[in-house]
Amino acid sequence: MKMKFLGLCLLWCSSTLFAQDYFPENEGVKATNKNFTAFTNAKIYITPEEVIQNGTLLIQNGKVIKSGTSISIPTNSVIIDLKGKSIYPSFIDIYSAFGVEQPKKKPTTRRAAQYNPSREGFYWNDHIMPENSANTKFKFDAKKAKELVDVGFGVVNSHIQDGIVRGTGILVALNSTDNDARRILDDQSAQYLSFSKSVQKKQAYPTSLMGSMALLRQMYSDAKWYSQGNATTKDQSLEALLKNKTKVQIFEAKDKDNALRADKIGDAYGIQYTILGGGNEYENIEDIKATNATYILPINFPDAYDVSNPYQAKYVTLRDMRNWNQAPSNPKILAENGVLFSLTTHTLKSPSLFKKKLAKAIKHGLSKTAALKSLTTTPAEILGKSNIIGSLKTGRQANFLITSGDLFDTNTTLYENWVQGRKNVINDITLNDIRGTYDLDIGGLIYELKIKGNPSKPSAELKQDTTKFKVKITHTNNWLTLSFAEPKENKQYRMTGITHSNTNTISGKLVLPNGKESAFKAIKIVNYKDSKEENKGANTSKLTIVPITFPNVGYGFNSKPKKETTLFKNATVWTGENEGILENTDVLIKDGKISKIGKNLNFKGVKTIDATGKHLTAGIIDEHTHIAAVAINEAGHNSTAEVKMEDVVDSEDINIYYNLAGGVTSAQLLHGSANPIGGRSAILKLKWGETADKLIYNNSPKFIKFALGENVKQSNWQSFSRFPQTRMGVEQVFMNYFQRGKEYDALKKSGQPYRYDEEMEVIAEILNGERFISCHSYVQSEINMLMKVADKFDFTVNTFTHILEGYKVADKMKEHGVGASTFSDWWAYKYEVNDAIPYNAAIMQSQGITVAINSDDAEMSRRLNQEAGKTVKYGGMTELEAWKMVTINPAKLLHIDHRVGSIKEGKDADIVLWNDNPLSVYAKAEKTIIEGVTYFDLQTDLQYRKAIQKERNLLIGLMLQEKAGGAKTQEPKQTKKEHHHCDSL
Repeated sequence: MKMKFLGLCLLWCSSTLFAQDYFPENEGVKATNKNFTAFTNAKIYITPEEVIQNGTLLIQNGKVIKSGTSISIPTNSVIIDLKGKSIYPSFIDIYSAFGVEQPKKKPTTRRAAQYNPSREGFYWNDHIMPENSANTKFKFDAKKAKELVDVGFGVVNSHIQDGIVRGTGILVALNSTDNDARRILDDQSAQYLSFSKSVQKKQAYPTSLMGSMALLRQMYSDAKWYSQGNATTKDQSLEALLKNKTKVQIFEAKDKDNALRADKIGDAYGIQYTILGGGNEYENIEDIKATNATYILPINFPDAYDVSNPYQAKYVTLRDMRNWNQAPSNPKILAENGVLFSLTTHTLKSPSLFKKKLAKAIKHGLSKTAALKSLTTTPAEILGKSNIIGSLKTGRQANFLITSGDLFDTNTTLYENWVQGRKNVINDITLNDIRGTYDLDIGGLIYELKIKGNPSKPSAELKQDTTKFKVKITHTNNWLTLSFAEPKENKQYRMTGITHSNTNTISGKLVLPNGKESAFKAIKIVNYKDSKEENKGANTSKLTIVPITFPNVGYGFNSKPKKETTLFKNATVWTGENEGILENTDVLIKDGKISKIGKNLNFKGVKTIDATGKHLTAGIIDEHTHIAAVAINEAGHNSTAEVKMEDVVDSEDINIYYNLAGGVTSAQLLHGSANPIGGRSAILKLKWGETADKLIYNNSPKFIKFALGENVKQSNWQSFSRFPQTRMGVEQVFMNYFQRGKEYDALKKSGQPYRYDEEMEVIAEILNGERFISCHSYVQSEINMLMKVADKFDFTVNTFTHILEGYKVADKMKEHGVGASTFSDWWAYKYEVNDAIPYNAAIMQSQGITVAINSDDAEMSRRLNQEAGKTVKYGGMTELEAWKMVTINPAKLLHIDHRVGSIKEGKDADIVLWNDNPLSVYAKAEKTIIEGVTYFDLQTDLQYRKAIQKERNLLIGLMLQEKAGGAKTQEPKQTKKEHHHCDSL
């Protein structure tokens, strides 16, 4: 009777319960419902850590009035007895697209790229849209709301998921009964950002991750300038950005490395982002924790690969296999390390998958308390809405779940989800749970009946001995209807009976195949336990989780290697200095430095390596590489001096390890050649297993990539809308930018107010001799041109890279003071290199130019020792001078020769032990050491290969078990790392 009375009350007051008090009522008499609803005898989770046994929750007008064990229930209350039931706060998803129509990508056309903005009165880049508001595009979707409510969500925070700066979101209660006036909790709930361009806007810039980062930096600088009243025009985007700066700033990173990139931008401008993660934060938990950010974690853990076909299994990388195995532990690892996070349905194909994925995270160690926090109090805290949602404290909205027991137990039934005091029935709370195993007695014959699945939508299995029967079952209003047929004769048996909550027996009427009526009785013999079907792929035994390595790919270290004090005895030492090549010489490395060079050195307690018959050299330095990067070109403008390769270092690129195996210890990661003025370089030490920032040289010299020739004038791209289109135009780009940079620098130094321009800052550094140019070059006329431009603006070009016609202008290059970094014997691979010759390096060196051999190629960089050897053949260079072209000469070009490039006491211990003359095609690097740390060892490499195969076999076995258990699988796929070159876009 109490439940019926409640239904009548809610029906009577449905139009008046939450009506706005100043609205007229024209559909009946105007009245205010002041009744209470009291939920008694329940286990109540006020917060994840504040739990009341046998408590009462009292609500009125969609809000919590009180909760506790000794509550005085008003006389005008509907009382609902929830003995044996539990109450939890409803979930909150703060990264949703609910109710907001998302922009769709426009069809691709062959029209020329759009370089200018399409809007007037807004920011100069179309992908910056802080003026957007999800509220203007919001339309409540009752169908989608039900999907979310059915899995426990009561509130979502939605936004327009498009663009780099996306505008503000909207916080919505999933209340399908009332209107937006009631359910919209905040129409400007947060400001959203990302590194991804708008799918609708066509403006070309940025074309890369580093371009997006540079754009955000410039935007924040421009906003500061604008806020100080310096602008002479109105900018609606910057005004919106400034207006939104006090709101929660949510940044879509979608990857552990992008999370660190976003945090770095935030730190530079005093902003603490809340970061949408990618599920791989566990791989670099120390740096993730150091961001001090709160994270939003998707739990769309990858399905196992179907590796039953051994040929297809080879497609799957060890990294992808590990991610399947390790990713479900991500929430647990963040929780254990004190990183605050909320969970989201983002990237799930359907909200219905959320419960299964969450159960997997809990199985992998996430505590139930931490899980509940991540769905209630934490998202409320992130949004600054703890005073209205996220808990069942007094005054909060009446958003709560009623369950049969532990919310995160797979056997628990979610009965109801109340949102703003409105009841949403998920499963009938009055329905008896009849799941379990029964002895079914039909005319003296005993059958085994298993009832499982959802209590309101059960499924059944019936068998007698080894004979199985097809069963149909329904359970509605506590009436059971069950039918089955004989396997061969197709004789139908039909049963109907009422179920009771206080007995393990079900009995009722049986209709036999011949139409005669009889009786049946089912007696429960085993209580229901989570079945294989409901927990597909689960293994109740201890989980097998493979350990994380550094980096977390094949050939990664189990623990990060450390510096060692090492003495090499009796080596042939290629010093790269005036001492030349020293036979039978000892070298001591200590504290990351070359400590002592001599003969018959002896030190106690140090690691000693017998290098008799072996060669010890400085590590190879590649002046021009494109490995270890997630982007190479920012092609959106003809000058992109504002972008930084340091922003896009990929410390997990396997090519780092391959380069170490070839004796490479340092490299200049260069921007590509998509524009005359490219981005700033990153000078790296190939410290395999370290994070990106630790690969970058400390106190690194400042370099930038310039380019000449076919690429910058877009000869091979069929693009005709971007200046320059000719080699003459390229010269004018340089003249224009250097003149503007000169004027910018003068204004800055004058002390007058000026708008900070990151691009002009870099150009000014070149003019002031603080930044050095490495210029992609081929044709002698253009080489001459850039030297003349440099002379006009009184600076020196540092390096011409490629420089395949350098032999034609070597005398002029010497006069200018520029160095050269070239290929050993590449020629005729495109029109502008038709005149290249393999004697180029030797000819330039003969004129007194500092010459290096570079790779510009991930494959060639592994054998630069052999490339250097070619100069002995082409040009008759001595072995020592040839070797200098990949060691001390590139070190000089990069202004790091005081630290690396030769074996000299006091320099960094970046050295390589070879089994043969390093210029020989038979030479192998046995050990590659950087600052006293061994990052490659030939014997260890052989052990890694065996370990990788063993681990792959283990993971394949686990995936096959997963498939055999009935779990969903995905087709094998091959993930390949692209080999970047100068023209990679």
